[in-house]
Amino acid sequence: MSTPKIFESEYRFCLILWECEPIASGELSKLCAEKLGWSKTTTYTVIKRLCDRGVIKNENTIVSSLVSKEEAQRSEIDELVEKRFDGSLPSFIAAFVNSKRLTQEEIAEIKKIIDS
Repeated sequence: MSTPKIFESEYRFCLILWECEPIASGELSKLCAEKLGWSKTTTYTVIKRLCDRGVIKNENTIVSSLVSKEEAQRSEIDELVEKRFDGSLPSFIAAFVNSKRLTQEEIAEIKKIIDS
């Protein structure tokens, strides 16, 4: 099963949810007003949209995720590599590494990840 697409503003909403879940929808609405400047209506619209796409669930006004932060991030990377780098992970990594100066610690961590 593929991970449903989560758009940028929805992702910012999900960051709040992932940090606080499970959470009552009213409480989530207050957090979204505080952190994102959203109205109650906007929050409930996003909750419904994400429920419809299978990203979150809202049972008895308690909201929780069906897609983890890690799954969402992997899906976004997969889409980026496919769209911009013709599916080539080495091309993506080369572009990433060449775009910024990595510290020795970062290089060691990346090597460790690749080796495992």
